[in-house]
Amino acid sequence: MASSPGRLEYELLALVGEGSYGHVYKAREVGGSRRLLAVKKFHVPHESFHMGIPASVIREVSLLRMLRDFNHPNIVKMLDVSSAPTGKSLHLILVLEFLDQDLSMYLSKVPADGLNKDCIQGLMVQLLCGLDFLHTNMVLHRDLKPANILVGSHGEVKIADFGLARIYTFNVALTPGVVTLWYRAPEVLLNSVYVSSVDMWSAGCIFAELFLLRPLFLGYTESQQLRKIFDVIGLPKQEDWPGDSPISYSPQWGTEGLCARILADSEADDLLFDFLTFKPSCRISAAKALTHSFFTHH
Repeated sequence: MASSPGRLEYELLALVGEGSYGHVYKAREVGGSRRLLAVKKFHVPHESFHMGIPASVIREVSLLRMLRDFNHPNIVKMLDVSSAPTGKSLHLILVLEFLDQDLSMYLSKVPADGLNKDCIQGLMVQLLCGLDFLHTNMVLHRDLKPANILVGSHGEVKIADFGLARIYTFNVALTPGVVTLWYRAPEVLLNSVYVSSVDMWSAGCIFAELFLLRPLFLGYTESQQLRKIFDVIGLPKQEDWPGDSPISYSPQWGTEGLCARILADSEADDLLFDFLTFKPSCRISAAKALTHSFFTHH
């Protein structure tokens, strides 16, 4: 049980996840509203002290602290942060609001006939509102995928897991190996520069998954992932290929021309290809996507 002056007191109920640096627990507040909480414990072993706390952990804490003051309904809220020495190690502890499941778990329970359009609209509007807020505040999430999108029992959506997120500035050196492969934008796969539009590509992949109940691009290497992408969106024009990419343009990557239909809805297909536009500067923004006829036409 955690109990330090002025801090949330809670009891751990169950281990719900494990990552490279620690564990995530379901917990319950002691006293007060007895609300459910998510507790992330980052383990920093003694032998790593000379290297400091991992940069991803520092980034996550600092971003969540900054975002907390805005209290946006579609961003997971950090409620408390503390550190605790345990023997020769250090635990950094984040206490977050708890939601019942992530989107991958939510989709695994969907009946075979799929989600209805109203449900897909509701989930995507909330995701896009969260992304618009992040991008307006110059935050790139850089690892959007169903496992990092939380869904509450009443259908509320919150973007979570900011371990790869960072503030975007025009001169920042950005890491090539971000975003889980299936949701990774072509410019990242091509080791080119990227901006907030990488999150919009990932949002498009998630949008398709809400219809298909499976990932749209199931590649297992970066080159296979690119080929699967070009099978759907067509091979881009050579002049649109990023000039700073170490990977050369070749007609062997695929054939030109879009797949005619991916989803069972013409407006949804139109929006999908706005998300999955090869050239980052032409890809739809979160704010623009929210005005698309898929959401506004009834």
